Amino acid sequence: MNQPNLTYINKLSNGDKDFSKKLIEVIKFEFPTEKTIYYNHMISKKYKDAAENVHKMKHKISILSYEKGYELASKHEDNLKKNNNKLEKEFEEVLNRISTFLTLI
Repeated sequence: MNQPNLTYINKLSNGDKDFSKKLIEVIKFEFPTEKTIYYNHMISKKYKDAAENVHKMKHKISILSYEKGYELASKHEDNLKKNNNKLEKEFEEVLNRISTFLTLI
């Protein structure tokens, strides 16, 4: 899918509203910090450190059923490990979509 959504969380929670709520709260709490750290590493051109942040965020992207975002994050992570930031702008769009989605749920 091209947008983050709650499909996987709903499947994982199997109708347990408290579980899905807690999982969403963890993502809402952790994602902004991880995003900020990622941006700081990118500004400092610490691409290998940024790759580690992307790796951490990939799990949240996956939990949010954002398949295209996950694929891009995987490619971006691999590129950053090679000191290549060519997917930076596209990944920024993924981060923006997730941030917007998290404010709406």
